Amino acid sequence: MDSEIIDIFKATGAIREGHFLLTSGLHSPVYWEKFRVLQHPHYTEKLCHLIAQRFANEKAQTVAGPTTGGIIVAFETARQLGIRSIFCEKEGTARAFHRDFSITPGERILVVDDILTTGNSIRETLNAVDKMGGSTIGIGVLVDRSTNKIDFDVPLFSCLHAPTAVYSADKCPLCTAHIPLSRHGELP
Repeated sequence: MDSEIIDIFKATGAIREGHFLLTSGLHSPVYWEKFRVLQHPHYTEKLCHLIAQRFANEKAQTVAGPTTGGIIVAFETARQLGIRSIFCEKEGTARAFHRDFSITPGERILVVDDILTTGNSIRETLNAVDKMGGSTIGIGVLVDRSTNKIDFDVPLFSCLHAPTAVYSADKCPLCTAHIPLSRHGELP
């Protein structure tokens, strides 16, 4: 199955190589441009099916994701599970649910996102769910590019685990080699 998923990302040109500044502020030689995949409903449906299938028996009541790619993943996963989807947005250094989204105390929430690198977006979403009294039953992501296991205290499922090197700006060998830096997947 991993090769099929990699083929989806390759077919859409979503795996880019170079020197990239990630949203986290880290640098990487590889960028996973998820929107190259998410613009194709049949690929999005196929990947979200894997997440929905993994959590089908967990009795989720709502799927929640962070802006921006997480909105699409949440919607399609929820559609396949036959439940609603909501999303949380940046609010200062955290995330919060707006637009009259609500979670009832104890509501079973599946948190999803597109690409996992440091886990910050997912942690912020988990905190927003907790703040509203929800109960997170698991996390699903399209690609887990983390190099170290991240423990969220709930089951984590990724359609693909593809550990990818990341560097702090002050220890980046790509900077040392004077390779031009691209922001968020934009090629120079």
